[in-house]
Amino acid sequence: MALNAEPAAPEEREAHHLPPKSYAEAADEAISPDSDRESTKTLTEMDTKSPKLDIRKRRSSEEQWEHYEGKGEDDSPKSPTRRDLRRASLRSNGSTGRKHVDLVQTEHADSIAKPLIRVKSQRGVEKVTPAPDAPRHSAPQLMSGREAGAGWQRSRVRWAPLNVPLQRRLQTLAVLAHTLSIVGLLTTFFLLCSIPLLWPILLPYLIYVLLSNAGTSGELSLRSERWRRSKIWSLFASYFPARLHRSYELEPTRKYIFGYHPHGIISHGAFAAFATEALGFSQLFPGITNSLLTLDSNFRIPLYREYALRMGLASVSRESIDNILSKGGPNGEGMGRAVTIVVGGARESLEAKPGSLRLILNCRKGFVKAAIRTGADLVPVLAFGENDIYQQVDVESHPYIHKFQLFVKKWVGFTVPLFHARGVFNYDVGMMPYRRPINIVVGKPIRVVQEKIPEQETVDRVHREYVRELRGMWEDWKDEFAKERTTELEIIE
Repeated sequence: MALNAEPAAPEEREAHHLPPKSYAEAADEAISPDSDRESTKTLTEMDTKSPKLDIRKRRSSEEQWEHYEGKGEDDSPKSPTRRDLRRASLRSNGSTGRKHVDLVQTEHADSIAKPLIRVKSQRGVEKVTPAPDAPRHSAPQLMSGREAGAGWQRSRVRWAPLNVPLQRRLQTLAVLAHTLSIVGLLTTFFLLCSIPLLWPILLPYLIYVLLSNAGTSGELSLRSERWRRSKIWSLFASYFPARLHRSYELEPTRKYIFGYHPHGIISHGAFAAFATEALGFSQLFPGITNSLLTLDSNFRIPLYREYALRMGLASVSRESIDNILSKGGPNGEGMGRAVTIVVGGARESLEAKPGSLRLILNCRKGFVKAAIRTGADLVPVLAFGENDIYQQVDVESHPYIHKFQLFVKKWVGFTVPLFHARGVFNYDVGMMPYRRPINIVVGKPIRVVQEKIPEQETVDRVHREYVRELRGMWEDWKDEFAKERTTELEIIE
C-alpha cells in the first residue's frame, strides 16, 4: 500500500470505496488544511498499527508534494516530472532527505508573464497563483533589427540610375573620351609598337613627331573645320552645359589675343568655346579664326599631336604666337586671326575651388607684351563656373602637398592638382567633371598700338587697363552667373 493520502491504483480506490480522482484534485486536497489534518491522522494511525514504521516513509509523503510547481495556464498544478518521482521513490526506500523543504518558485520577468502572489499553507508549501487584476495576455513589445538595404539611400556614393536617357550617356562618353585622350592615344601607340610588323612605319613617324614644327609654324595646315563642327563636341558642351556670350562685336579686320580666366583644373570651358564650334564661335565672331594655345610638349606626344592639330590647337610659345598673328588672313599679315591664352597656367589650377575665383594675373605680363609686339587687341574672357566642376584638396589643410606641387611645377613646367569629382556611373567618386553650367563671357577689346620693342611703362599701363576691364566684367555678371559664389574676385599674384 502506498504512503500517499489516496490510493494510487484503481483497485485500492475500489477497495476503499473512493471515487477516482485526478492529480489536480489530489494536489488541492494535499494543500488544504483538512487534507493536512487527514493526512496527519492517517500517518498517526499507521504509526500506531506499525510502530516499526520508519520516519523516512513520512518524509517521502511530504516530499512528493514539494515537486508541484504551482498553477499553470489552466489553473491546475503541474504534474511531477519523472526525475522527481524517481528521486522521491529512492528516498522512500531508505535514502536520506532534507528535514525541512521549501518550494522555490521562479518568477519570470517576461513581458507576457502574469504577476504572481504567494500563499503559504500550514505545511509550509507555497501556493503561487496569478494576481486577480493582472491581464491574462498583454501585447508584446517587438524590437526589430536593421532593415536590409535601408542604408543604400543614405550612402555617400550616389549611383546613377539605369534609366538615364541615351543623350546624357552620349554626353558622358564624349567628355570621358576627351578627358582620357592623352592617356588613351599614348597607350594605343605603345600597343602598336608591340607589333614588329609596324616598326617600319612607326619609326619614321616617331622621328617626324620629334622634328615637326606644325605646332609653332602658324600655318594651321592640319586644322579641320569639319572635325571642329562634329556632333561629338555638341554632346561635349551640352554635358555641363557650356554657353558662350558676347558683350561686344569684334572687327574681322583686326587681330586679337583672348585672355581666358580662370584656368580651372583642365579648362573644359576654353576647349568647348575656342577649340570647337559647339558654342558657335564663328557665328558670334564672323571672319575671325581663333586658335587655342597649349603646352608645346603636347605636340611631341604621338597620335595625340594629330588630334590636337586637327582641332586647331597650337603651341603657347612666343614663336607660335608671333607666327599665327603675322601670317594668314585676308592680307597675309594675320588680320582676322586670334589666339586664346589661358593666362593663369598650371599655377592657377592649384587655386581652382568651387565658389571662388582666385587669379594669377599680376605677375603675368607676357601676353601683354605679345599683344603690343604683334599689334593685337587684348580681349578679356571670364568663365563663370570653370572652377565649380571639380573638387580639390584644400592647400591650407595640407601645406606640404601644396609645396610639393609647386616644386613639381618649377622643375617640370606643369603640376598635377589632387582633385576628384564624379564617376561614369556615380555622382560622387571619380575623375569626371560635375554637371555644372559654365558661362563664358567675352568682354570689351582693349586697343593696342603695335611696338616692335614694348616699353615697360606701356606694358604696365595696358595690363592695368586689362585688369580693370576684367574686374568690371565680374561686377556686371556675377549676380547672374555666379549666384552661389562664396568669395569675390581675388588676384593673388
